[in-house]
Formats: sequence, structure tokens, C-alpha cells
Amino acid sequence: MKLALRMSRLGTETAFEVLARARQLESQGRRIVHLQIGEPDFNTPDHIVEAAIKALREGWHHYSPSAGLLPLRQAIAEDVSATRGIPVNPDQVVVTPGGKPIISSHFWPWSRPATK
Repeated sequence: MKLALRMSRLGTETAFEVLARARQLESQGRRIVHLQIGEPDFNTPDHIVEAAIKALREGWHHYSPSAGLLPLRQAIAEDVSATRGIPVNPDQVVVTPGGKPIISSHFWPWSRPATK
């Protein structure tokens, strides 16, 4: 298969490089707390597995709105408002599957192309 030359510029995700080094240290007997790729060292708790199964059986098979489901954003806004003492509106909350996706997202002003 012939790939475009630009494919050679793709590198390894640095978190996976850190994971490889951490596993190497573990093999030497070092105790490592893994924070590099977001993969916990425990199985998903049963109540979360059951909630996911229930959601699938209820038809939740498609993408959610890009900012996240409104009830979740409302709950997060309420929690942040209550626990941090600052007013937060659900429209100010964006739910992402981790930190990296939001860093380069269009939600951030510095990631938008400059306009004249």
C-alpha cells in the first residue's frame, strides 16, 4: 500500500511513550501510578457497566450533542456552582472524553482562525 508522504510525519502519542517507559520501570520492580493514558488499573465498576447496558437497550446508540447532553451539563453546572461558590450556567459547560480533545477544539478562542 502506498501512503502519502505526510503520513511519515505522524509520530507516536507521547503518552504511549511514557506508558512504555513506566511499564519498563514496573518490570524492574518499581511501583508506578499510571496517569499517562487515562486507562485505570481497575475494571469499570459494575453499576457503570449496568448503566451502559441499560442505556444501549433504551436506544442510546448515536452521537450526543457536541457540547454534551443538557441534563449532564446542568448537573455539572449545579455541582460547580455549589462546591466552588461561583455561578455556572450549563451553556458554559462542555463535556469531553478527556482533556486533549478540548485543547484544540473550536470552543477556545485561540484555536479559531484570525478574522479581519
